[in-house]
Amino acid sequence: MNDKISREKLIEEIKREVENCRKCELHKFRRKPVIGEGNLYAKLMFIGEAPGYWEDIKGRPFVGAAGKLLDELLFSIGVQRSEIYIANILKCRPPKNRDPKPNEVRACTPYLDRQILIIKPKVIVTLGRHSTSYILSKAGLRFKRMTDDHGKIFEVDHFGWNLKIVPTFHPASALYNPRYKSLILKDLKLISKILEEMEI
Repeated sequence: MNDKISREKLIEEIKREVENCRKCELHKFRRKPVIGEGNLYAKLMFIGEAPGYWEDIKGRPFVGAAGKLLDELLFSIGVQRSEIYIANILKCRPPKNRDPKPNEVRACTPYLDRQILIIKPKVIVTLGRHSTSYILSKAGLRFKRMTDDHGKIFEVDHFGWNLKIVPTFHPASALYNPRYKSLILKDLKLISKILEEMEI
């Protein structure tokens, strides 16, 4: 079995498991689970918090207003959605877009961990405090707060290879506070520079 078929098969297995998942209460409220999507060989992976209204309807990550803003910001640094892989901490939408509960994060993140191991990205961009807190904790690092940690480069070997983690604000925050848009763009420009230096 070649690597491409193998990766597709492993992601498809996760998809089937999530569709049948009953590990927390969120499956009762969802329309469609949102597994993640993108290039299975992506060197750049984005991890958000949880599906929102439109993501829940379409079963795809970042397709609402925050997703449109993310696409716009990516385009500004010369990156297309088709070049990256994008997923969330939770695969099902929390009611009324509330914050993920700790038990939901514990139940759902093993799926994300497997996705990371399949994709093997060189750079992970965490969008918002929930994804940043989780991914940094996996590497044994402590999350302070977004205003302190955004735009920093954390180099880790936790998943078995050299990996850079760069936190930034969730695009949804920029919809309510335009100041965050310039901060996210600044962080993405740093990520673009990292990719250039890594010759990606």
